[in-house]
Amino acid sequence: MQRRTDPLIFIVEDNLVYNKLIVNYLHSKRFNRIESFLSGEECLKRMNEKPDIVIQDYLLEGIDGIEVLKATKKKFPHTEFIFLSGQDSVEVAINSMKLGAFDYIVKDQLALKKMVDKISKIIAMQNLAKSNKRYKAGIALFFVALAAIILILIGLSIIYPDKFDIWGS
Repeated sequence: MQRRTDPLIFIVEDNLVYNKLIVNYLHSKRFNRIESFLSGEECLKRMNEKPDIVIQDYLLEGIDGIEVLKATKKKFPHTEFIFLSGQDSVEVAINSMKLGAFDYIVKDQLALKKMVDKISKIIAMQNLAKSNKRYKAGIALFFVALAAIILILIGLSIIYPDKFDIWGS
């Protein structure tokens, strides 16, 4: 898989075995910046590290996945969330996405593959957004430079009217 960046990924899964399975699977797919947590509280304590992606269970002991999502999106709206949950409910999936989750994946035999596909889509979208920002900045810089050149030429034509006869008089 080709990536321009290696995103910081937080895993929030209270089942220790499944947590380690997710982490090991992501490592096998060459994602290296991974932090795992067994609770939403642990995750929120480290949110100042500004993860690019949070992959979490919907139902967690203590603070649930929706509360982690809401608290994070207030401070870091660009952090993307993927819910990886055993809750096979369309309502739960729709609710989580309405609140800002990128996607909702039901835990099944294809869940980890789907998760990596979603991570790749997030990376592609983030790279596109960065590219668009650079493009817009380049366009703005071009017009600022063009305006500066025009102003300099106008100023020179005022200061040296005989050398810069741009009005044809």
